[in-house]
Amino acid sequence: MKYKEYKDEKLGESIFCGKHSSGLEIRVAPKAGYDSAYAVFAVKYGSIDNYLGKSNGKYVKIPEGTAHFLEHKLFESEELDAFELFAKTGAQANAYTSFEHTAYLFKGSENIDTSLGYLLDFVQKPYFTAETVKKEQGIIGQEIRMYQDLPDWVVMFNLLKCLYKEHPVRIDIAGTQESIAQIDDKLLYSIYDTYYNPSNMILSIAGNVDPDKIFNQVSKAITRKKKAVPDRKFVPESAKAISKYVEKKLAVGKKQFLLGYKEELKTPEISMEDELASTAMIEALFGKSSPFFKKLLDDGLIEMDFGGQIFNGFGFSTVMIGGTSDDPEKVAKLIKDEIKKVKKSGLDKKAFERAKRKIYGRSVMSYNDIDDIANGQMNMYFAGYKPFAELDTIRKLNVTKANERLKKLTDAGSALSVILPMD
Repeated sequence: MKYKEYKDEKLGESIFCGKHSSGLEIRVAPKAGYDSAYAVFAVKYGSIDNYLGKSNGKYVKIPEGTAHFLEHKLFESEELDAFELFAKTGAQANAYTSFEHTAYLFKGSENIDTSLGYLLDFVQKPYFTAETVKKEQGIIGQEIRMYQDLPDWVVMFNLLKCLYKEHPVRIDIAGTQESIAQIDDKLLYSIYDTYYNPSNMILSIAGNVDPDKIFNQVSKAITRKKKAVPDRKFVPESAKAISKYVEKKLAVGKKQFLLGYKEELKTPEISMEDELASTAMIEALFGKSSPFFKKLLDDGLIEMDFGGQIFNGFGFSTVMIGGTSDDPEKVAKLIKDEIKKVKKSGLDKKAFERAKRKIYGRSVMSYNDIDDIANGQMNMYFAGYKPFAELDTIRKLNVTKANERLKKLTDAGSALSVILPMD
């Protein structure tokens, strides 16, 4: 199996990339001197994929939470649980479902080839029955109820429901009690057969590994055939928020808030340049070295957890700023006033350059962590980028692009979500 080396000369790191005949992307990042390895086998199918694409161009609605449900069930086989296999090699295994993908992973320092074999094997061999699906409905139902009590989770999803009318990003990743009740073994097999094909997947591994051995092992272990990649339905949204404010009482000591700015998308995804320019813009305005952060902290309006991020993916892009505060509405107004002011004057160039250096330094440091490397390559592949694309993009970032991203933040597209302490 042929593969190509991508090297960043400034960083002194290499990523080896190859494409299996089945369509599976493989990325290997060997790290000299490291004792352990981290591998992730992921599929481009997540919670926002609640429409099943058909060959005739039409879409069929599927229950919310199906991707997460399938992730839970795939660890089981007719004989034993996959976790039992990894226990034999001393590896730590796990899985998770995000809005846009589902990932199965392990980390270990011994028997890496054996653990990798287990990972590739169980993800390719689904086993579902009516009885095991029904049992899982109760387990996931408990998980859904548990997340409804987590303030960080609730404050975000309440915000998303204020901002998005139709896009499935507004729905909890695990779905609802009602939606998971509609899932059965036949549906899971149908979804698996559609999305879990190698041409819609990636294996990314980093650490104490040899590229030749990895590519050789994977080329023999992949048994599924190449299939067409299913379409992901683009659900357009208007620039306006659905509602401006939401609050909920939970068992918290202090109020929490999240102010969001929704961006209207003309295309399904923003570019990496836009994403990183927004990240730099947020850091320059609201980062811990900014005058704004210092003033709010000195005035007792925020705590050290205050900060912002851009939250974006297929069909959604939102700038979120929040934290803990005794007066969330006052802080939200001050944030809006600051944004309006800086829109007129433009970002401070020195503040932007500091933010850019911080983001670049953070990206460089991520190449010292094998988890970050493997996950980063997975995310870049799914977004359509080659290795080290983020470093090249950050190096070329300029304040003009950051100011363009700042102008995307409008009052019409904003909403405030607040968590209040119980009476």
